[in-house]
Amino acid sequence: MRIRQAAAADLDGALAVYESARAFMREAGNPNQWGDGFPPRELVESDIAAGVLRVCAGEADEVLGCFAFIPGPEPDYAHVYEGAWPSDEPYDVVHRFAALRQGQGVGGAMLDWALGHGRNLRVDTHRDNKPMQGLLASRGLSCCGIIRLGRSGDERLAYARAPRGRQ
Repeated sequence: MRIRQAAAADLDGALAVYESARAFMREAGNPNQWGDGFPPRELVESDIAAGVLRVCAGEADEVLGCFAFIPGPEPDYAHVYEGAWPSDEPYDVVHRFAALRQGQGVGGAMLDWALGHGRNLRVDTHRDNKPMQGLLASRGLSCCGIIRLGRSGDERLAYARAPRGRQ
């Protein structure tokens, strides 16, 4: 597996990953985080065009997972409720994190890449997304409080970790 910047040719693979992730979320008791259509095709296309979508590619260069890796600041992270960010230093954000299949190390590989390539790292997830919460904790990210999404006002758990050697 390798992590690389997504290209236009990866669009269908990324959309398949997100479709599979939505089905897994529903089965795992998290039907509301992405509903039936998030992220929409237009957002994935925009992430590719902006150069922020990363894919985890397999041996045949097939898309096994994907995520947006975006330099902060993130407007939704301006206010943390019931907690605080551990640092005000510049940070990078992981959004729209998904694997085609669970239990194959794709999520761990993607999160390890983000931790190795980012400054301080911030991530949010739905309260019902227990698998993602477990992955974040396994990589040393701590829950710092709650943020609210500007597009909907929905709450998300806010996680953060400084890069290795800066904790």
